[in-house]
Amino acid sequence: MPRKQPGRADALRAAIAQEAARLMVESGIQDFLLAKRKAAERFGVSEGSALPRNTEIEAALVAYQRLFGGGLHGTNLRTLREAALRAMQLLTAYQPRLVGPVLAGTATANSDVQLHLFCDRPETVHILLLDKHLPFEVVERRLRYQADRYVQAPGLRFEVDEITVEALLFGLDAIRQAPISPVDGKPMRRADIADVQALLASTN
Repeated sequence: MPRKQPGRADALRAAIAQEAARLMVESGIQDFLLAKRKAAERFGVSEGSALPRNTEIEAALVAYQRLFGGGLHGTNLRTLREAALRAMQLLTAYQPRLVGPVLAGTATANSDVQLHLFCDRPETVHILLLDKHLPFEVVERRLRYQADRYVQAPGLRFEVDEITVEALLFGLDAIRQAPISPVDGKPMRRADIADVQALLASTN
């Protein structure tokens, strides 16, 4: 049976996904929704049904990096993962977990290292960074846990080897339930120190 050829709508969705991926790599956009909207504007598209899902953009991002990134993408990714590991070792008392593009392998040169930390007293993380002479910025991020449940998570932004790390702070019990990924709508994948060390060892 002949394979069904993609229609105009499917081709347009694919083109928008590819443009969004290009913008994320070349313009430093880290937010899928923003990249999607800018890409759609370039094609004169405003209808939601014509817009690609985040999973489609992520797939286009992987393809773009494979096609155009070459060894440079691998080098950048390793640098980010090494910085993530150093930050996690610094924060080992807070059961750090790596999440996001650096873990997924889709990070660009502009991506931040994203960590989740778990503690009952967030101020102790502040004190640790101050003791290590690491300036930081206090931030807050809105995370989704269910279709209608959102949580404001406090966090800190600081640098390790000139790479920005954003560490969100959770209570100890939150280690059992990850927030929903903005990419695929499933619980975020999390990696501990041993997992990141294994990732780095596998790419030697």
